Amino acid sequence: MAADSTLFQAGLWLGVATGLLAAMTVAAFIIGWGFRFRLVGVTSFTGLLAISCWAFSVSYVPRVSVPGAVQVPIVYDNGGDLLVAAAPADIAPEAVAPTVEQVARNLRASGRVSPTGVVRVRLRGFDNGVEGRSTPKVLAEAQRDLARQTITLMP
Repeated sequence: MAADSTLFQAGLWLGVATGLLAAMTVAAFIIGWGFRFRLVGVTSFTGLLAISCWAFSVSYVPRVSVPGAVQVPIVYDNGGDLLVAAAPADIAPEAVAPTVEQVARNLRASGRVSPTGVVRVRLRGFDNGVEGRSTPKVLAEAQRDLARQTITLMP
């Protein structure tokens, strides 16, 4: 079962529980039970959980997995038009293009401020040219157009 359907079901059941607790809270105030104010807190919290589960189930988007790609951490993101991910030292050359494509596909477009509407996604590694020194090197780059939702792999 997918996470979003499980959360939706949990939200529905918590909504039912909130309704039952609300009815019990009203009855507690009418009868004058001593724990009626505790029921107000429990009912409010259960309602909050129901709304939260429902909202998360509606907004949940699973991550995209590209065949041949490697999971890499994002090391720099300016929140606008540039994102850099770090490739492991032992990454295979044939896994570079799928990896940068996977990072670009999993990029969340909401909240990004890019003047051109394009986000550059770079996969960087290190070049160990001189003993004891390493320089960063861009292994691959992709551009994601936020308006058209297209990804272009750069050579």
